[in-house]
Amino acid sequence: MSETPDELLRLRASIDNMDQVMIRVLAERFKITQQVGHLKASLGLPPSDPAREEQQIGRLREIAVDAGLDPEFAEQFLAFVVREVIRNHEAIADRHPDEA
Repeated sequence: MSETPDELLRLRASIDNMDQVMIRVLAERFKITQQVGHLKASLGLPPSDPAREEQQIGRLREIAVDAGLDPEFAEQFLAFVVREVIRNHEAIADRHPDEA
């Protein structure tokens, strides 16, 4: 088998760097949504906010188009993230029944 071309190695290294950035950004996002979950629980608010989620879908679709990314993909990605956030908010509310 031949040696991997330098250009392919360079591109893969760039992808690896972007993967690291994405994971770290997601981790930061989830730290913030954890705070939101605690606040919602303390205020007796539901874990899900469909109106906010609709706004976010529209906003991220616009960002995706502007960035040259398929807006359907961006929406699916957001849906995945929001499902996890809601699951976390439900768990927080369950752990704090006096706050929910």
